[in-house]
Parts: sequence; structure tokens; C-alpha cells
Amino acid sequence: RKALHPAFKAKHFCKAHAKAIRKVILGLLCVAYLCYFAAACWLNFQRALALVVMTALVVFFMCWSLFQKHCGAKVLQLLRPCRKCFQKSWPWLKWLVYVVLLGGLITWLVLDTGRNPKQLISFAGFCFLVLVLFACSKHHGAVSWRAVLWGLGLEFLLGLFILRTTPGIQAFQWLGDQVQVFLSYTTAGSSFVFGNTLIEEVFAFQTLPIIVFFSCVMSILYYLGIMQWLILKISWVLQVSMGTTATETLSVAGNIFVGQTESPLLIRPYLADMTNSEIHTVMTGGFSTIAGSVMGAYISFGIDAASLMAASVMAAPCALAMSKLIYPEVEESKFKGKESIRLSCGEERNILEAASNGAAASVGLVANIAANLIAFLAVLEFINAALRWFGELVDIEGLSFQMICSYVLMPVAFLMGADWADSPLVAELLGIKIFLNEFVAYQQLATYKKNRLAGLEEWDGNRKQWISERAESITTFALCGFANFSSIGIMLGGLTPMVPQRKSDLAAAVLRALFTGICVSMLNACLAGLFYVPTEVSDCVTFLSNTNFSSTSYTTYTCCKQLFASSVLGENGTLSFTGAWAGVEESVPCLIQCCGHYNHTACAG
Repeated sequence: RKALHPAFKAKHFCKAHAKAIRKVILGLLCVAYLCYFAAACWLNFQRALALVVMTALVVFFMCWSLFQKHCGAKVLQLLRPCRKCFQKSWPWLKWLVYVVLLGGLITWLVLDTGRNPKQLISFAGFCFLVLVLFACSKHHGAVSWRAVLWGLGLEFLLGLFILRTTPGIQAFQWLGDQVQVFLSYTTAGSSFVFGNTLIEEVFAFQTLPIIVFFSCVMSILYYLGIMQWLILKISWVLQVSMGTTATETLSVAGNIFVGQTESPLLIRPYLADMTNSEIHTVMTGGFSTIAGSVMGAYISFGIDAASLMAASVMAAPCALAMSKLIYPEVEESKFKGKESIRLSCGEERNILEAASNGAAASVGLVANIAANLIAFLAVLEFINAALRWFGELVDIEGLSFQMICSYVLMPVAFLMGADWADSPLVAELLGIKIFLNEFVAYQQLATYKKNRLAGLEEWDGNRKQWISERAESITTFALCGFANFSSIGIMLGGLTPMVPQRKSDLAAAVLRALFTGICVSMLNACLAGLFYVPTEVSDCVTFLSNTNFSSTSYTTYTCCKQLFASSVLGENGTLSFTGAWAGVEESVPCLIQCCGHYNHTACAG
């Protein structure tokens, strides 16, 4: 007992001064980080730019939290007269704001689409889809136009920032690159378990382990409370601007990061008391987005990471807006006016348990994806074989499910902004996504993208081998969502055990939510077409003059097409060149090399 006396005293001292000790430790850690931060910036500021941005964001939110805690009430008290004055003026002021915004939108459209009128097709498609949703509204007179207009406005501004502004493009491109690097760490675990040969050659061992890794990381972030904090901040912005209730907004914000059955878990204690409109919004949010775990799998296919992240972020306000358009609130919500909803941080006792639980939980998801792929691809092949047989009986060659989709959904693909030549393939991918699942559709899109980047001929006989960059971008956004018929079972199977007493309400709203989710992805695709900026062709003369033509690429294909267009065959059989190729000595050798890879009338001469 005497020997343990100093230890007891130390323990008692630590308990008595726990707050002071915690502050000292945090202070030392802050000083150490400041030294590290200063050293990183001093050695190479450009290399440390990402660290500077992350540090600035953390400091801003910490300062904002302290400001709210200590000065928020006083500031609100001081601003109360201004708030009252604003509320009195708002009935007429809002119309002025609407007129200014509408005028600004029209002016921007005129100036921006003057250079590329094709963009107007995407804008017309956007307006058409909104009108279709309004026509299908359950209660036309009860639509909350504040939620609809603010949601569409936020989606438009997010799209404009991400797809058009230099900071937005660079930020999401950087994020996409970091995600790709982050996902590449999966190889360390999967190569140890399966070996390098399997992960390089077999799809299941190459892609599915990414879902395990991503699920593990997400579980750790939930344990630390980082995901809850991020979801709460996003939901607060949407709730304040759109006037939606805290529960439905929180669920939709959660869908940016997690799947259609995981996000409702955030609001599980409140589901039983939610209105039918709120339940519909929860399901619409699930159908309109994809989970972060499967996003990692799509990125591994070669799908653009920045576009996938942009589509998930833009889908949140759009899903809320369109849900309130097609299923307006006509009941009195119990959560109206609630500032926030409390979120739990999980039941794990430490970070290792959180990582283990996340990895274990992903096993069911991986098995589900693998089983669905086997089943759906097999069913698709059976359907195509049956359709071919029926078609041959009446002399219709090559009848297939994809062909039917390409004809039925072709006008929709064109309205989203795809060129008419690309519309059949885009419509085919849309049909696969809606009637099978987006996993199969993204696989096919990745194949088209690889064909384009490999510089293959655009047409192989009557079959198109790839689609344009613009159509690729539009399709990436259009496929980004769980809105397919197989997801109905997943949605009902996930929500019904949480609220068995609402089973009939869930079943009644699920088809309407599915349709809304499909339209949300298409609305995002329309904005992708509206904001798309064509990639500038590089200096083709320099590129083709210095390339060895041992392999092809998309740049090779584009520059060869430019060279073909510049060639002119005279009446006496002489070959001349116009434009950038006029007077260039390497024109004929480059033309011969291009003719070795691609077919053109200029090659016949």
C-alpha cells in the first residue's frame, strides 16, 4: 500500500486538474503543429498549399464556433431591428430579387450560349423535366416555391462554380486526384490477400476490395464524429435556405456520403413521426445519389472522379427541391422549426473497433454487388437472346434490350445535351441504369471512354465505338444515382424494419420517389451539358510531327481528323493542305501515318 501511495496521489492529482492538464496537452500539440506548419510553408509553400487550405478551413470553423458561442446571442439582439424591417419589406422586395435574378439568368444565357448554341438544348431539357415533375405533382396548389426555387438555384450555382469557375474546377480536380491516390492504397491489402495476378486481371479482385477499404475509412470518420459534423453543416445550409424540416434535410445531406439505407439511420428515432412528404423526401434523396463506397469502385473503372463528386453534391439540393415539387407538404410536421437534430457517434469503443466494424459491414455490400452483377448480366444476356429470336421471326436483325432503350430514351438523351449521333448510346446506358443498375451502366461507359482515349476509329461499320467528351460528361451525371427498379426492394427492405408501422406509407410513395430520383440525375446531366466547355485541341502540327505513331490516343485521332479536313485533292491529282497545315513539310508523311490508323477519302489519293 505504501509503494502504491505515490501512484494514488498522481491519479488523484490528474482527476482534480483534468481540465488544466487537457488544456496544457492541447496547447503543446497546437505549438507543435504550428512549428510543423511553419516549417512546411518555409521549405516549399507550393507543396504545402493543400495543408494551408485545410488549416485555414479548420481555423475558420473553430473561430466561427467560438463566435457563435460567446457573441451569437448579442449579435442577434443587435440585428433584431434590421430583421424586423427586412421582414416587413420582404413581400415586395422578393419580387425585385426574383426579377433581378431572372434578368441575370437570361443575360448570362444569351452571352454564354452565343458561342455554343448547343447548350440551349440542355437548358430546354432542364425546363422540360421540371415541368414534367410539376405536372406529376400530387398537390399542385400546395407546392412550396421557396423550396423549389432555392433548391434549383443552389444546384445551378454549385454547377456553375464546380464546372465553370477556375477555383471550382481546380478544387474538384484536386479532390478527384487525391481520391484516386487514396483508393490506390487498396492495392496493398488486396495484393497481399489475392496476389498481384488476380487484382490485375480479375474484375472482382480489382474493384470490390475498394468498397471494403472505403467502408472502413467511413466507419472511422463516423466514430471520430467528422462525418456527422460535415453532414450537419451541409444540412443547416439547405434547411435555412430552402425552409425544409431538419429531419428530411439531414437525411438528404447524408446521402452525399452514404447509401440509401445508411442515411435514414441518422434520423431513425424520428422516422415514425415524419409526414408522408418527408418520408418521400428521404427516399428521393436515397435514389438521387450514390454511396461513397461504390463511388470508389466507379472511379477505379476510369470514370472521372471530379464529375462523380460534383454530381453527388449537386444532387442534394435538387433532390429536396424536386421532392417538394412532386410531393408537396400538406400535413403539419412535428419537426417544423426545429433547429437541429441530435446525431450519435456510434457504439464502438475505440478507433480499431470502428475500422473492423466498417470492413466487416462492407462484406454484405460486396457480396450483394457481386451477386447482382452476375444475376443482372446473365438476365440481360437471356433477354437479348429472347429478343433476337423474336426479332428474327419477323426479319429484324440484332434486336436487343439496349437497342429498344436506345430508341425509346433517345429523345431524353438528346434533350440532356448529347449530340444526335451519340444519343442512341447515351439512351442505351440510361436504360441499363434504370432497368438494371448503374454499376453495369458505368462499366459500359468506362469501355466507351477507354476506346476514345485509345484513339480508336469512332465508327466500326455501323457500330459506334465511343461517345464524345461532352456526351461522356452528361452521361456520368445522368447515371449518378441509385434510381433503378432493383433499388425499390433495397429501399423498402432497409426502411421497413426501422418503422414497420409505416410500411403502407413507404410502399405508396416509393414509385413516385424512384421517378423523382431518375429526374434529379437527368437534371444534373442537363446542367453538365449547359456548363460544358469543349477541350481545346493542342497544336496538332507539333504533336503529329513529333509522335511515332506506334500507338494511338484521342489526341492522335483528333489531330488526324484535323489533318484529313485540311487536305484538298486537286483535279490533276495533286494533294495540297489548308489552314494550319498549309506549307508544312511534314504534312504528307503525317497524312500517310494517319491513313495507317484511320480511314478517310484523303487516304484514297
